[in-house]
This record gives sequence, structure tokens and C-alpha cells, in this order.
Amino acid sequence: MKDSLTTDDPDPRQKDESANQDINWKDFRDHLATADQQGHRMWLFPKKPKGRVYNFRSWFSYLLLLILFTGPLIRINGNPLLLFNIVERKFSIFGQIFWPQDTFLFALGMLIWIISIVVFTAVFGRVWCGWACPQTLLMEMVFRKIEYWIDGDSIEQKRLSKAPWSGMKIAKRAFKYSIFFGLSFLIGNTLLAYVIGTEQLYSIITDNPLNHTKGLAAMVIFTLIFFAIFARFREQACTFICPYGRFQSTLLDENTIVVAYDHKRGENRQRLKRDQSESDRREQGGGDCVDCNQCVAVCPTGIDIRNGTQMECVNCAACIDACNGVMSKLKRPLGLVRYASLNGIEKGLPLKVTPRIIGYCVVLTALVTAFFTLLLTRSDVETSLLRAPGTLFQTTPDGRVTNLYLLKLTNKTSHDIPVELRLIGTDGGSIRVMGGDITVKAGSLAESSVLVEMGRDLLDGKKTRIEVGVYSGEEELETVRTVFVGPNG
Repeated sequence: MKDSLTTDDPDPRQKDESANQDINWKDFRDHLATADQQGHRMWLFPKKPKGRVYNFRSWFSYLLLLILFTGPLIRINGNPLLLFNIVERKFSIFGQIFWPQDTFLFALGMLIWIISIVVFTAVFGRVWCGWACPQTLLMEMVFRKIEYWIDGDSIEQKRLSKAPWSGMKIAKRAFKYSIFFGLSFLIGNTLLAYVIGTEQLYSIITDNPLNHTKGLAAMVIFTLIFFAIFARFREQACTFICPYGRFQSTLLDENTIVVAYDHKRGENRQRLKRDQSESDRREQGGGDCVDCNQCVAVCPTGIDIRNGTQMECVNCAACIDACNGVMSKLKRPLGLVRYASLNGIEKGLPLKVTPRIIGYCVVLTALVTAFFTLLLTRSDVETSLLRAPGTLFQTTPDGRVTNLYLLKLTNKTSHDIPVELRLIGTDGGSIRVMGGDITVKAGSLAESSVLVEMGRDLLDGKKTRIEVGVYSGEEELETVRTVFVGPNG
């Protein structure tokens, strides 16, 4: 049974295979495909997939990987394509800078992303995992291909795993894991570039490491995490760690397109016999499935797609190519395993837009509309004007009253902005920026002190509300309201 699942466990504690023969493999939902009765891990050696879908998926993956690794270097209006600088609380999404003042916009954007995945899952199932998830792309299109190149295909990998340690085995293991570690270092640094930016990452790499102990520690941690994921955890990162596969069952219904086995056409399964004609096989009730287990042999998570939709399935479509290859050799129609919905297989119905999908799309449309409305109407400059803490009003020799304020200006654009402050609707008052006029650098924060001076006749009791206009030339960027404190009367 273990051979049919193309699994093996290099752990020497693994018991004899006969210990697993008591498992009722029809109860596939009651046990893990990668664990035996004793709970020991059964290491997977998936067969190298090949076929039209795999080729298309490979080229699509290369495009996404190119974007992933070049993303920190891509600039839009001088800003990074993506940046999540938690330390400086600065975020850039598609070249748009978001500061802590834009938390609601950032949260709304993340909510849109989540709802988009929900809608996509409701229609196309877990296709994100197999076609766009960075974990799957790197594991199947990078690390797995390197493993095929060094250790060979499934059978060669099994033999090498069971073989005693020798010079050749040690050399292959050392070579493979050295490449894995180097790639993990590259991936870790790429992720770090998305967090702190390429400029700071370059500074960490080129400067004395002792001057950047925190950055160096983060670099090492990221590298070790990715090495552990791709060298050891592998499919367990999808089946155990990632929560997406666990809540996808709440999003799927009978009209969702998933990788599915056409049981009406394939059952009853019968293995091919050399002396059996096709007509005899059909008379005995045999379906198109010849029980070759090739769909299981190529599965990177070790499941049998013929058991139906399962949480472990990442919709990588390797089983589609494997089955189509067998059907082509037997000169039978392709698509015994294909992208289809349950209603498509059971009733032959086309994809139907359900009320639930319509509801998701309405919510998504409302969120996207709100997001772009807020994004397009937000000010280029975010201004904060607060009275300096611990200070009272001051009285000048000519009887005028002054208040000291702390000014913070955030430039959300990709160009420098000269800023001037003016009092609005208060004739006879004045405002002065300490140190002269301010020019806020692109995507930066500027701070200064501001002194506001008012005549006693302009005051309205102890607290007077005033408005300050933030101008760039003659263009008013923003209006800020604050309180001016004076004597009682």
C-alpha cells in the first residue's frame, strides 16, 4: 500500500511497512496521508510531473517568481512597488506611500485582498495555492526541480533514501542542502528587503555587521526558517501550518471549480490485463480508470484525488497531466481528472453564478469603491499641529498673546513639497514657523515648532478655536483646526 502512495520515511524509527497494512485507506478523512498508524511521518517522493498544464503553470510561476525577486527593486514614482516597513511605520503599495495616519486605508486594502481571495475561492477553489502561493511556487518550481536534478525522479530518490550512507550519498546530500541553504538566504534577504527596503538592506550587507546586529539577526532567522520549510517541512507547511486550507471548506459549494475526478466515468476501477480486451473489460463493469495510481504518484501532498475534494489538495493540477498521459496512451478521452465543479460532474451543469458569489462581489465592489474614493481624495500632505506639551501662553510687552505648537508634516507624494502656513479668518493674528519655511522631502516626515501670536481682542475666552491653512504656493493642501489658549479675559 505504501508503494501505491509513493511515500517513504527516511527516519530509522519507521516500522516495517506491514505495520501500515491494517489502515483502512477508504477512510481517508480519518487519517493523514503523510503519517502512519504510529504517527510517524511518511516522507513523500512525488513523481516528476509533465504535461501541458504543468508546462503552462511553470511559465506562469517563472513570471511570478521574477516579480517576487525583483519587487524590492521596482520603483513607481520613485517609491518601492511593495514595502512593509514596520519599524518606521511606512508602507508602499504599488508606489503609493501609506503612513500611520493612513491606517484605515491600509486596513481597507488588506480587507479587499482577503475578500478577493474569498470570491476567487468560491468560484475557482484553491487554485491560488497551486498557481500563485509563494510557498508552492518556490517548493515545486525551484526546490523540487533542483532535487529532481540532483537525486533523480521518484524511484531514484527512494533508493537513495534507503541506501546506506556512502561517499556518493553524502556528496549528494551536501550539494543539495548547500544549494537549498543558498536559495533560502536569497529568499530571506528578499523578504527582508520588503520589510526594511533595499537601501537599508544594502547598508547591512556592505557595512560592518557589528553595526547592524538586529538586521543581521533578522537575516539569519529568515534564512533558517525558509531552509527548514523547504528542506524539511515541505508539504506540511500547506497541510498543517497554513490556515487557508482549513477554512476553504466553508467557501466551496457544488458549483466551485476544483481539481476533480469524474467518478461517473472512471468507476469501477479495473487494472489492465494483457489478455483482456476492451469489450470484456466493459462487460465486467470497468470504467475508464485503470487504477494505475499515477495521479497519486505525482501528488506533492500524497493524497488520492479519486477520493474527492480534500483539504490537502492545493490544486496544482499535476494529477490532471498524469491522468491525461495515461488516457492518451490508452486512446481514451482526456479529462478523467480535470478542473470541474461537483454539479458539472454529477449533473453536467455549466458554471453558475450563485447568490453567494453575487453577495461577495457586491461587498468587494463596495470596498474597492470606498478605497479608491478615499485614496483619490486624501491630501498630499498630512498635517498635525498640537500645542507643545507642558507650555502655557506667553504675553508680549505690547500685550499680545503667543502659543507654541509642534508641527508634523507627512509628505505622501514622490516629490518634494514646499509648505507655508497661514491663519484663516483671523485678521491681526500671525503664524511663524521656527527656523524658516519648510520643504518636506518626498515620502518623508518633517517636524518643526510653530509660534502663533494673537491680539487680546481676537480671543474668545480662555480657549479660542483657530484654523491654519497649509499651502504650497497658492494651492491649499489642507486645513488644520486647533485651540489657542489665552487669559480668562
